[in-house]
Amino acid sequence: MLELAIAFFVLAIIASALGATGVAGVTMTIAKWLVIVFLVLAVVSFLL
Repeated sequence: MLELAIAFFVLAIIASALGATGVAGVTMTIAKWLVIVFLVLAVVSFLL
C-alpha cells in the first residue's frame, strides 16, 4: 500500500514538472488517500 502511494507521489511530481496539473492533482489525491489508508491499517494491526 505504501509502495503505491510513493509511486503515485512520484508520478504527481513528474506530471507537475511536465505541466499536466490536472493529472498531478488527481495522482496527488490518490497518493494522499493511500497514505491515510496505510496509516489506519498500520494502527489497527498494531492494536490487534
